[in-house]
Amino acid sequence: VQLVESGGGLVQAGGSLRLSCAATGSIGSIDGMGWYRQAPGKQREWQRELVANITSGGSTRYADSVKGRFTISGDNAKNTVYLQMNSLKPEDTAVYYCTAPGPVAPYWGQGTQVTVSS
Repeated sequence: VQLVESGGGLVQAGGSLRLSCAATGSIGSIDGMGWYRQAPGKQREWQRELVANITSGGSTRYADSVKGRFTISGDNAKNTVYLQMNSLKPEDTAVYYCTAPGPVAPYWGQGTQVTVSS
């Protein structure tokens, strides 16, 4: 299974970005896929913060810090999830990682940098 992310970049505070994550291989569905982020200065994988995730039925969960600003969605047919990020703040600056459940451990994408300037 490979998770390929796209859509990161540099944006001013208040702006928007849309991240995409396409899963290839034996992923089955988007059930349990989501996004984590790793802020600058936090080097350990366990320091990644859950941003949002989604089930194949469309149920979603968000970190309190992004509720009302970020929206996760998915396309089961394409095994792709999206993260629409609006009203971005400098504290949203991080490397954003796509993740999907695996039989032993989660799968992770390579990460995409999101930088929000003030």
